[in-house]
Amino acid sequence: MTPTISGAVAVLLTLGTAPLSSQYPTGQHYSPNVKLISHLPLAGVMKVSDLEVEQELTRPYAYVSRGPDPIGFDLISIKDPARPRRIYQWVIENPELHNGRGVNGKYFKLRGRYYYVQAVQIRDDSPGRDIATIIFDVTGVPDTSQIREVGRIRTPQVPGGAHNLFTYKHSDGRTLLFNSVRATPTYPHSAHIYDLEKFLAGEKDYGFIGGIPIPEPRAGEPGNGYHDEYVAYHPPSRQDRFYGGGPEWSKFGGNFVFNVTDPANPKLLVSVIAQASMESGGHTFVATPDGRYGLTVTTSWAHQPLRIWDLQPALEGKVQVIKQPVGEFTVAPGKVPHMIEVRWPYAFVADYEQGLRILDIRNPSDPMQVGFYDTYNYRIPFEPTGTAFGAYGLDVRNADGLIVVADDYSGFWTFRMDGFDGWNGHDWGMPNISSVQDWDNGPDGAPKPAGVS
Repeated sequence: MTPTISGAVAVLLTLGTAPLSSQYPTGQHYSPNVKLISHLPLAGVMKVSDLEVEQELTRPYAYVSRGPDPIGFDLISIKDPARPRRIYQWVIENPELHNGRGVNGKYFKLRGRYYYVQAVQIRDDSPGRDIATIIFDVTGVPDTSQIREVGRIRTPQVPGGAHNLFTYKHSDGRTLLFNSVRATPTYPHSAHIYDLEKFLAGEKDYGFIGGIPIPEPRAGEPGNGYHDEYVAYHPPSRQDRFYGGGPEWSKFGGNFVFNVTDPANPKLLVSVIAQASMESGGHTFVATPDGRYGLTVTTSWAHQPLRIWDLQPALEGKVQVIKQPVGEFTVAPGKVPHMIEVRWPYAFVADYEQGLRILDIRNPSDPMQVGFYDTYNYRIPFEPTGTAFGAYGLDVRNADGLIVVADDYSGFWTFRMDGFDGWNGHDWGMPNISSVQDWDNGPDGAPKPAGVS
């Protein structure tokens, strides 16, 4: 007798390999295990960029970067995730003069107060081209009348703003900001590092500590630098590690891991430089909680899947450069993903026209799609000329597993996935390390700084 496979198991086995038309009925733009909780349209075409969600359940807020034109951000209350409300909107002064966009934002907590950092990019024909990031005190929310701007970081040596940033609780106890700016032949430091406590104290140079270069010979392509940044602690080595993807749109593009345990003296650990046929530059680069695998997306409009790289041979000194991925995933050839959040064993992907995609990466050589929801739904055709549409950014709230997505056409979305009601790495035999920071205690497994209980 021929063995039979139940429908649910059959779908699980075929996800990620079979055409979508063979998996679900025509027009079904989601998998049954991904539940839509809410959708909040945000007016404007191509006006929504990345987003950030606060992690404490007592502070149910999400920040959605806005632009191009005007530069700004929306503050959304998700006290009731089924009924999100925009409770505040900030727009840069004289928006008709400041052409550009708010690209990416992160929050941080320091000495009992909460802050939001907005990365901005301002075009060549606008004033304020040296503004890279703007920082707001948001402690008083939900009383939005208490939100106030506390300062701006300017980079006149490399005008054009910051495309991406990452706020990080360092193992030495400091709260740091990593800012992705341009690199030039005379100024190769593409990732600036700031001590945020010193910034808030008004220290000269904004609390600048140092910068991370694009390794030679890639340094110095005009206008290019790290595109995205991720920073995480590695308990076995007691290292703080920086993961940078860049330069974008470059034959010299790659992805690089630096030891930033001493932020003033970063040391290159790993170079991930794929064969030229695979990519046209570095873009997004994140790591699994144990630091073993890196996940990347790149910038070509050709076949550009999410790729998974085994970093261990380079970390052990067996090779200098990682050139071949161990696994990859794509919904369809010609499609390109954008942002990644890893909560082992899952990778949550903002996959532009393909919407939210959720992968199981326990077998890195064969990642399997286990859930999806199409927030874009093919309403507007893809333009293979440098513009992609759809799910731009996403975040995951570890406390309860809430998934939030920003689609640059359709707005703000919240979801839940069956069986995923929160995340702690220890539950999976991993360090409790992700993009989420423990602002009060520091990284999981890090020795406590002097004077900290």
